[in-house]
Amino acid sequence: MSDSLNVVLRFALYLDLMLLFGLAVFGLYSFRGKERVSGAVLHFGSLLPGIAAVGVFLSIATFIVMAKNMSGASDWAELRPHLEMMLYETEIGYSWVTRMISLAAVIFVASQSARWPTWSLGVATLAGGIALSTLAWTGHGAMDEGTQRFWHFTADILHLLAAGGWIGALAAFGLMLSIRRSNSEQLVRVLSRALKGFETAGAFIVGTIIVTGIANYLFIVGPTLLEVLTSTYGVLLLLKILLFGCMIGLATLNRFYLSPSLERSVEAGEYSLAATALRKSVLIESTCAVVIVCLVAWLGTLSPSIDMAQG
Repeated sequence: MSDSLNVVLRFALYLDLMLLFGLAVFGLYSFRGKERVSGAVLHFGSLLPGIAAVGVFLSIATFIVMAKNMSGASDWAELRPHLEMMLYETEIGYSWVTRMISLAAVIFVASQSARWPTWSLGVATLAGGIALSTLAWTGHGAMDEGTQRFWHFTADILHLLAAGGWIGALAAFGLMLSIRRSNSEQLVRVLSRALKGFETAGAFIVGTIIVTGIANYLFIVGPTLLEVLTSTYGVLLLLKILLFGCMIGLATLNRFYLSPSLERSVEAGEYSLAATALRKSVLIESTCAVVIVCLVAWLGTLSPSIDMAQG
């Protein structure tokens, strides 16, 4: 039960922090001027503080469950000294404190979005990126030493940030496609421009995920393939790669067919069918992304070497 709870909490925390960073950075590179004001297109003033607040709760719950699993404590009196030791004497504790400070910063600055939209999104992006990066200290890289530890952490952090950028963009597109307002045509024009602008960012994100994903595999498993495929770790990893391939396929469909179709439809004044098709594609792509994050949360709790030996 504790292992399952750990995976569920890790999944929720990963998804939450990826959304936090991804939505904030999306607002910076996709919107212009007053479009960044909360409520103009997206409600950053409530979305980002709300997501950050959920991140605070999930971080506390995850830290407690982690300490309980590591110590085997059965009650609070027994667990408390282990919590204090982890908090004050371990890198996991230091990274947790850093995350909490970063989330508090997001809650404060994002609530000022109506007054300082660009500034608040910039700080939220930085603080959200730091909060997301701290998850690397709960992964396999924390077990490495020396130079390999540095490069493993670097790959982990870049992988997390790239994934967060993609998931945040999908969430933003989904929210924009669900908007029903009197000025919906203007919002669809903003959406069409944002989709076109995401082409460069999307290519960079996919490239980063592929390169850092390969690096992480080599750091964790090594230059081997056949042995890992017979293990639970390998099966989950293969499923993750297949879903990632589906996401790339859907992103390609959006890039070369659905997005241009929406752009043409907006110019023609009838965009409902194109928007509906794009909405379905984004929904499927988002579902794949959520399942991948769930698999990542599960994979982070497995030891490939032990798993392969048992397999």
